[in-house]
Amino acid sequence: LSPGQLKRLSDHKYSCESLSILDKFLQPWWDWLVSKIPLWLAPNLITIIGLIINILTTLVLVYYSPDAKAEAPWWAFILCALGLFAYQSLDAIDGKQARRTGTSTPLGELFDHGCDSVSTVFVAISACIAVQLGSYPSWMFFQCFCAITLFYCAHWQAYVSGTLRFGRVDVTEAQFTIMGIHLISAFFGPEIWSIKIPWLDFDVKQCQVFIGTLLAIYLFHRTASVVLTGGIGKNGSSVAGTSVLSPVIPLSLVVVPAFIICRKSTEHVYENHPVLYILAFGLVAAKVTNRLVVAHMTRNEMDYFDSSLIGPAMLFLNQYFNFFIPEHIVLWICLIWVCFDLIRYSRQVCLEICDHMRIHLFKIVPSVTSQTIQQTSNKNGEYVTPNWHDKRIYGVRQSLVTSRSTESLISLKTQY
Repeated sequence: LSPGQLKRLSDHKYSCESLSILDKFLQPWWDWLVSKIPLWLAPNLITIIGLIINILTTLVLVYYSPDAKAEAPWWAFILCALGLFAYQSLDAIDGKQARRTGTSTPLGELFDHGCDSVSTVFVAISACIAVQLGSYPSWMFFQCFCAITLFYCAHWQAYVSGTLRFGRVDVTEAQFTIMGIHLISAFFGPEIWSIKIPWLDFDVKQCQVFIGTLLAIYLFHRTASVVLTGGIGKNGSSVAGTSVLSPVIPLSLVVVPAFIICRKSTEHVYENHPVLYILAFGLVAAKVTNRLVVAHMTRNEMDYFDSSLIGPAMLFLNQYFNFFIPEHIVLWICLIWVCFDLIRYSRQVCLEICDHMRIHLFKIVPSVTSQTIQQTSNKNGEYVTPNWHDKRIYGVRQSLVTSRSTESLISLKTQY
């Protein structure tokens, strides 16, 4: 991030509107849960713990059903449902913990959205495995990329309007629906989704896809209405002063190649490895979404090209020039590269922001009052000059270093 971006990020204020039906019923649970969290536990640590749980429980399903056709054991579905519930709960209380400990920062918002972008991919894959949607690969492709695109669109409208909006039926409702799908698959078996609906020529899983499609159309319409109305920038532009339609280009550079490579593959790389394929392209989309969130929070123009696109480019070139390397091997290389690139980018951005704002990512540094400093003495009761490396006065030391207020400096010096 440039110095200008870091400065604008420091001035960013979180703006959100939520009309979610379930959120108001879950607030008491979230309030109780956060009250049990120790004050020393950093909000970002809560977020990353939830994401790790979500990823690990989904990978258990992927292990048993890598093609989204095989039947996973019943306990794997329950584990995945619990993992998603844990992630949803921890994701809901990280902001509460930040306000509770007085550690709310723009980095927390960015970190939260970054974890959500990754979680969206794994949640979509787990839902497809639960209903064995791999038997309909085209529908699985459509369903997963719909979920990924909808998450991107949510931040697209935030980039345009400056406010992240949640409708009456949105993320929380979708998460609980998927938890229900996992529990149904656990108790009745995934084959329940293959039951044919009387008088209709399709099964239950296809009906589920149709309902999801209708919901996606509704959400796309809501996003389009916000975007096309115009942004809060000059002459109806985005928060960065760019065209409100500009974010469609980075998204297209992910979705369009994914579709072309899928259709042109002579080895049917997607049909044979659907989970691996969606995971690779989903993480590319997560990286692009992260850049959109950064562009929104720093009020900066979003770059169209990204280093994570090297992965899909390898697949495309391998097909175009008909190289001898099997496509599924290139797909694995693509996934490894995208994971490395996403982690590298996230780490670099977090470190730059932490350095700029003089904060810690996964640690809360307790502040120290002047009374603590005045009580610094040896075992004989004699006053000892404080050691600036002493953890008890680290907070005051940081305040002296970072404070821009002359009055604050004089006050702290007098107390010392």
